[in-house]
Amino acid sequence: CNEAKSEGRAELIPSIKLRHCCLLRNQRCVTAYLYDRLLRIRALRWEYGSVLPPNIRFHMCAEELQWFGQYKKSLASFMRSLGGEEGLDITQDMKPPKSLYIEVRCLKDHGEFEIDDGTVILLKKNSQHFLPRWKCEQLIRQGVLEHVVS
Repeated sequence: CNEAKSEGRAELIPSIKLRHCCLLRNQRCVTAYLYDRLLRIRALRWEYGSVLPPNIRFHMCAEELQWFGQYKKSLASFMRSLGGEEGLDITQDMKPPKSLYIEVRCLKDHGEFEIDDGTVILLKKNSQHFLPRWKCEQLIRQGVLEHVVS
């Protein structure tokens, strides 16, 4: 702008200002897009847990996967600092439970699943079980189990 004035090319000043405003607008748009994407990636941790499905990982770049990993570690560290020795998993019970046990159907073979009392349950496709809500909520979010509503 100053060079255009000193060289007597004042007619270029409006073009330079317009270009500068366009660049600033584009920068704001890209920043808003990246921030929205970051919020969506953060929400994926709460929805799917610490392991993302392959079809979602496929659509993320290396930097987003790295950010997800760091967020996952940060959240895990925070949860360990809560609730004594074992920590507190704040990702459980995203909705207040109506009952402590729920009926679930297995959507795919998952293998053995141990609950707190030491009982081992074999999760095979199409099998139905009556399990503690907090133990199977993560598997429901991962698509291994589905809540059977009677």
